[in-house]
Amino acid sequence: MTDHCLRFENLTLGYAGHAAIHHLSGGVERGALTAIVGANGSGKSTLVKGIAGILKPISGICSARYRRLAYLPQQSELDRSFPARVIDLISLGFWQRRGLLGRLTKADRADLAGCLSAVGLAGFEDRPLDSLSGGQMQRALFARAMLQDADLILLDEPFNAVDARTIADLVQLVRRWAAEGRTVLCVLHDHALVREHFPQTLLLARKAVALGRTEVVLTPENLLRARNFQESWDEPAGWCEDGPSPGAGSSVGQGAVDKVSANV
Repeated sequence: MTDHCLRFENLTLGYAGHAAIHHLSGGVERGALTAIVGANGSGKSTLVKGIAGILKPISGICSARYRRLAYLPQQSELDRSFPARVIDLISLGFWQRRGLLGRLTKADRADLAGCLSAVGLAGFEDRPLDSLSGGQMQRALFARAMLQDADLILLDEPFNAVDARTIADLVQLVRRWAAEGRTVLCVLHDHALVREHFPQTLLLARKAVALGRTEVVLTPENLLRARNFQESWDEPAGWCEDGPSPGAGSSVGQGAVDKVSANV
């Protein structure tokens, strides 16, 4: 029997009653390293927020089995003007174990120092957040995720607007998490990066185009199908129906998605 960390059953998510992702079914196995790809507006960030519990389903079910969850949002969603230091941000990784006002132990402080060192920010503890570059801020967010010791990790555009060296360092951290048996879902745009480092991929265009092994999902045929789906589900489109998307041609139906998702 497949050990799923996540299972989607006819899941529809959106905002103010307007669906952004439609009728998603399939599963992600425990310990899988999975990229979520698609054009802007295809529902990638919406899905991650639904998994994290930030968005409630319009319909359907998102079931998750995990001990702790870590969610790293896009940097654009963070207020970097807040008067806080690097150590204040990273220490939030302890809140699930210590509470927001809990006292840190000596072991906690050693863990914090180790995470700072692991992301290349040793000595940055007292730096204000608004003084960090984009790459340094992303490293700090990864250090916070490391402290959470989560078995389900959600990363929304974690490599956006950071330099190549930072990307290489953070990708190695992601691969280490997967090697430790943690389930990692990562929203990405760079298909070359996905092909090189992510064994599984979910291709979205407001509904699942394909879910499975990356080399099977990221084919020219599926990418064209995703583009056609995206064009058919633009803002003027009517309410979605549980079936082939209009204009999508030979779309991946629910049975096909479930078939490939068994390999995830």
